[in-house]
Amino acid sequence: MTAHDELRLLPWAGPDGKPCYLSTDDHGGYVSRLADHIEAFQLGMASQLLEHSGQVLDDETEDPEELNLLAAQLTSALRDVLRVATSRGRRPVAPGHP
Repeated sequence: MTAHDELRLLPWAGPDGKPCYLSTDDHGGYVSRLADHIEAFQLGMASQLLEHSGQVLDDETEDPEELNLLAAQLTSALRDVLRVATSRGRRPVAPGHP
């Protein structure tokens, strides 16, 4: 088992929305790889959403439902990106790992 400083914050929440952590020295293990893939997906979705939000705002839409949905999606994406940033800030990057 690794020290608390070496725990990896996973990109999903546990029961009751509490953070999940992984304690392992195996950066190539199944859960580590799964977390890497989910983080990449979340970052890609955030990037696409940012592009979409620019288009919506450029259209100067006055549809409150569309703007409300966009705000909710941006909030969710920001939460995911902050979790990824926090996770990556806490763990060392393995050799050959992006």
